[in-house]
Amino acid sequence: MNQKILIVDDSALSRRTLRRILESAGYEAVEADYGMTAPEMYFLEKPGLVLLDLVMKGMYGLDVLVKLREMDQEARVVVATADIQSSTRKMVDEAGALGFINKPFVPEQVIAAVEAAPAALWGPRLAWSGLERLAWRGGWLQAATGRPGR
Repeated sequence: MNQKILIVDDSALSRRTLRRILESAGYEAVEADYGMTAPEMYFLEKPGLVLLDLVMKGMYGLDVLVKLREMDQEARVVVATADIQSSTRKMVDEAGALGFINKPFVPEQVIAAVEAAPAALWGPRLAWSGLERLAWRGGWLQAATGRPGR
């Protein structure tokens, strides 16, 4: 059971925020500070899950996703981005992403998405509470708090 998560984001604030959320929930977090380093970090660290931003310097997140899936067809990737366009979701879905987390990050949503992705990753360990629900929508795992747009 690999609970190491690779965070790929060119924003130090986003990486720090995700690291804090993940480590407080007991996960090990490793970081890649831009897209070009992500494939190498994936190869070296062998994480169980990747949280991937889309808009980055050097290599766009969609390109990183495609590269990771070429390297490892079993790569588990959840996109973590501020880009909420349905066309973007469709593109990353077709490229093999398991889910989508919107920025700004809400700790409960991040953990819900991470814990739901392991249905194929770490076993059927799902987090449920009165505040959040997990639902598959059009192939996407979405963590929601019951508030519109989340």
